[in-house]
Amino acid sequence: MSNTVLSLARAAKAVAPATARLSTAHKNAILQAAADNLEAHAEQIVQANRRDLAAGQARGMSQAMLDRLALDAGRIGGIAQGLRKVADLADPVGQVLRGHTLDNGMTMRQVRVPLGVMGMVYEARPNVTVDAFGLALKSGNVALLRGSQSAQHSNAALVELLQQTLADHGLPREVVQLLPCDSRDSVRELITARGLVDVVIPRGGAGLINAVVTEATVPTIETGTGNCHFYVDASADIDKAIAMVCNGKTRRPSVCNATETVLVDAALAPAQRLRIVAALQELGVTIHGDVAQLESWGVRGAVEATDEEWASEFLSLDICVAVVDGVGGAIEHIARFSTGHTEGIAAQDADVLARFALEVDAAAVMLNASTAFTDGEVYGMGAEIGISTQKLHARGPMALPELTSTKWIVQGSGHTRP
Repeated sequence: MSNTVLSLARAAKAVAPATARLSTAHKNAILQAAADNLEAHAEQIVQANRRDLAAGQARGMSQAMLDRLALDAGRIGGIAQGLRKVADLADPVGQVLRGHTLDNGMTMRQVRVPLGVMGMVYEARPNVTVDAFGLALKSGNVALLRGSQSAQHSNAALVELLQQTLADHGLPREVVQLLPCDSRDSVRELITARGLVDVVIPRGGAGLINAVVTEATVPTIETGTGNCHFYVDASADIDKAIAMVCNGKTRRPSVCNATETVLVDAALAPAQRLRIVAALQELGVTIHGDVAQLESWGVRGAVEATDEEWASEFLSLDICVAVVDGVGGAIEHIARFSTGHTEGIAAQDADVLARFALEVDAAAVMLNASTAFTDGEVYGMGAEIGISTQKLHARGPMALPELTSTKWIVQGSGHTRP
């Protein structure tokens, strides 16, 4: 392990106990001040971000990634507002989950405690820098942040402002630290720093997430990619279905909750299927699928879908379209290709909705709602640290409770066990 990463991890471990003991009022004051500080220095942040955008464009970065990277005054205001929302949320630290008194008079209770040192590995999105800081602080954790080289100037500007806010409130700057991003070695060193780092959360593309989960010796929480499907049943209100499909795809194509595949019921009339596709094409979306099948019911300008496209995110104005044999066929298709993020359905048949909700295996299932709703802010969490697609510890959007562990506190009065 390099001296740089090791020294930063040691510094984080050293300040973790004091961070865990912070009062709710102190944490909230820091979060509110950090939000004000970001807005007051928005132009400074935007200038740093422009350097990253220019470098990204020169390297041929995709439009989807440039969109994730970009900051302006409006987005900075939104990031700051996320910190304020986190400040308004209940503090999970010390929350009693369960407890009881034994017959011998001993009391026991299970309470939430911080995880400790939280490592984040993420790509392009500088808003994650602030979200991770806010959620880590409110849950009593210390943050070690390893952003991507593509956002290095943006992240450096943000972390400097956050560290200054901490110092202004009597806390060590090491409560949040930015790791070097000039090589992948810092990722490998972070995710193998057992004894110094308590958890690592990867957030980004499939390659990044798989590499972290596969190579880490530190416990990880997997935040998965979003190959999200939306099924339109023959019983659906077609106008509402079209609105949900278009919203899920075009609201913000570069995010993980964007709809990437539309599944249409074979029992739906070809004219109705064509309306769905035409609405997407009018919004500039390129249709991928079985071209011969699509053309048989009037679709023009479609592109033959590859096996890889059925199984992965586009993160752009592209979408796969397939005809399936009812809700059963939709569930089978989703089981084959889903990443377990978010799956949606449009239907008016209550039995169809119930079956879809029961049988689809995903972190979020949307019944007559766009996939775009899978978001920590929408769920009332303020900011989110990521959307977990694993099944242990946390699943779905993760925020404050998911960044805690528990301890049992047992109190007696000199009791001994027979």
